[in-house]
Amino acid sequence: MLPVFKELDHCTICPRNCGVNRNAGHLGYCGSNAGYNIGSICIHQGEEPPISGSKGICNIFFARCNLQCLFCQNYQISRRRGIIESTSYTLEAITRTVINVLDQGIDSVGFVTPTHFTPHVRAIILRLNHLGYKPITVYNSNGFDNAEILRNFEGLIDVYLPDFKYFDPLLAEKYSDVRDYPEVAKKAIGEMYRQKGSTMVMNDNGLAVTGLIIRHLVLPGQVKDSIEIWKWIAAELSASISISLMSQYYPTVHVSGHPHLGRKLTTEEYQEVLEAMENLGFTKGWIQHPESAISYLPDFNMDHPFEG
Repeated sequence: MLPVFKELDHCTICPRNCGVNRNAGHLGYCGSNAGYNIGSICIHQGEEPPISGSKGICNIFFARCNLQCLFCQNYQISRRRGIIESTSYTLEAITRTVINVLDQGIDSVGFVTPTHFTPHVRAIILRLNHLGYKPITVYNSNGFDNAEILRNFEGLIDVYLPDFKYFDPLLAEKYSDVRDYPEVAKKAIGEMYRQKGSTMVMNDNGLAVTGLIIRHLVLPGQVKDSIEIWKWIAAELSASISISLMSQYYPTVHVSGHPHLGRKLTTEEYQEVLEAMENLGFTKGWIQHPESAISYLPDFNMDHPFEG
């Protein structure tokens, strides 16, 4: 028996605004029904230091996706059509699994690719709270979020961890099948910033308990687009926001022959973006070693996808 969320009768919870009745089993762009469809629930130690801490975070990886990035490293669970690595859970099974992890001394729960499952995210948080568990909650999204939905998460989500993938709509359309990504991401991240500001609050264990970290993955050949993103953030939000500049791009089998995406990022490309950010006044955040790409490749056939 699938759960019933009223907002899925005419689903517009993500900016695709498909309007399908997921409660009746109809599938919109993301290919998801109304169930708790999850690719993995696992301890992940590869997030930014104030997210993972020393013990890791309990990440809930939702299946399918409202973006379809050609280069997605989580393609085993993110494809919107066909067979993927996914399990349909009940709410009780999810909370039981999460509690087993929290009882090991983990303090945070991350919701990864949650945009098309926001009613489910709310239900999980409220159920955990009802059972006496109030972990730090992390909303880890691709940035293609509905700002109005995010307003409803104020007070429930402690830390926002969005991507800002593209500034150029044509690039967004070519690589992720979504031309309006830049404008949607600006509004979504603007709402996250309204809620959290640029100050991250940490606890005694070095974990972020409230705040915003904006992620950006530098793509090969797209230095200019990356720099435009940071220019906009500095001008329209604040250069005091915590950032995460990622160099971990790695060409999956799906783009191995692509003329632009079929190679790794060069050290020079990453360094050019980093220098531009420093010139714009960004001083808080995290960078990656240019040769770190292979360290972040998951295998969702495994119980612990990032330990391969």
